[in-house]
Amino acid sequence: MLATVCQVYSDALLVCDHATHQEVVVNTSQAASFQPGNQVRIQYSGAMTRSIPPQISAICICLVRA
Repeated sequence: MLATVCQVYSDALLVCDHATHQEVVVNTSQAASFQPGNQVRIQYSGAMTRSIPPQISAICICLVRA
C-alpha cells in the first residue's frame, strides 16, 4: 500500500491509501518514526478489519518521501 500519513499515535498511524483514497489505521511499533505528510509504502498480510476506519498490522513500513 502506498499512503500518506494523516495522524501519528503512540502505536499506530492513520494513513490515506493512494489507490482507494480510504483512511486506514496501521498498527505498528514504528509509528514515532513518521510524521503527518510523509508518504509511506506499507507491507501487510492483506488482512484488514471491517471497522471504520479499517485496521491493518504492518509487516514493514518504508518512508518514500518526507
